[in-house]
Amino acid sequence: MPYFRFMIAVNTQIVKSLKSKASKERAQVMARFFKTGKGEYAEGDIFHGVSVPDQRVIAKKYFTQSDAASVSELLKSRYHEERLTALVILTHLFEQAKKKGTEELYVNLYLKEIHYVNNWDLVDSTAHKILGRWLENKNRKILYKLADSKNLWENRVAVIATYYFIKKNDFTDILKLSEKLLLHPHDLMHKAIGWMLREAWKINPGPIETFLQDQASVMPRTMLRYAIEKMTDSKRKHYLNAKNHTFKS
Repeated sequence: MPYFRFMIAVNTQIVKSLKSKASKERAQVMARFFKTGKGEYAEGDIFHGVSVPDQRVIAKKYFTQSDAASVSELLKSRYHEERLTALVILTHLFEQAKKKGTEELYVNLYLKEIHYVNNWDLVDSTAHKILGRWLENKNRKILYKLADSKNLWENRVAVIATYYFIKKNDFTDILKLSEKLLLHPHDLMHKAIGWMLREAWKINPGPIETFLQDQASVMPRTMLRYAIEKMTDSKRKHYLNAKNHTFKS
């Protein structure tokens, strides 16, 4: 019972701090920006109206008082910012635990509670920092399991997790996942894959240009445009005008 009261007290302070930075006007803007309307990808999500920098400051302040149980509880919040703050705290806890070799606890928590990582910013703030880093020298079959999921956000976790490998000049999984998810129906996946291909291209253009040479003609327009964004005009035109080019919407 004393521990439970301590866990609740920590989360109460976190929520209180978030509310102190809240703005009704910003909450309305965020609700529109994150597509919370009926039939949209974040239908029903609600916001306090707290900026991301403020959330990061609060997470940094309280992560030393938090643990797996308190993060798990905060992740269940209806409020977007409380979930994001919980995930930022989780990344801090993961980093601290990695120094001691005990980070698997937080990876397991991330995967157990992955259904609460349910918007693109929540995924993009954590997938590579926790799951990607954990998998660096391990079997990566979990990425393909997530890619096979019918859940959009789990698909995005699989792709964004590869950002950690990409920064290490390891493109094996982003190329495999890009091909596997090439015709994914959702625009948010087109953006994620295109973004990761672009980041890989910035490090080593060769493998990515080879992939694009094979796939540009069938890639969704958004995915291709994201992937080639930093290329020269002539290269962008080459891929946009690839022979027998047929964009998928």
